[in-house]
Amino acid sequence: MPSDLRPGTCRACEGGVALSTEAEIVAALRDLPEWILQDQGLERRFQFRNFYETMAFVNALAWIAHRENHHPDLQVSYNTCLVRYSTHALGGVTPNDLICARAVMKLLD
Repeated sequence: MPSDLRPGTCRACEGGVALSTEAEIVAALRDLPEWILQDQGLERRFQFRNFYETMAFVNALAWIAHRENHHPDLQVSYNTCLVRYSTHALGGVTPNDLICARAVMKLLD
């Protein structure tokens, strides 16, 4: 896997490009359990025991998004949170989306 897809820091998307093929994205997802490619974005649904744990997770996601200046779409309910990363400005999945998805996974370690 290219080194720019490993955990790191997001880069400004201006002038960047989305990953070129679905195969390239699927290969990058191998180390992101339960994340899927859906409608030109990366998605994963997280399950928690209660609303408090769900909101703690959402707040941690907010910190990651602020730090990386790259923000997911979230769908939050009582004990689940659907996280979706897609770089809207570039029309698909970029290295920034993969970096942030990896940061989210570190929350669960």
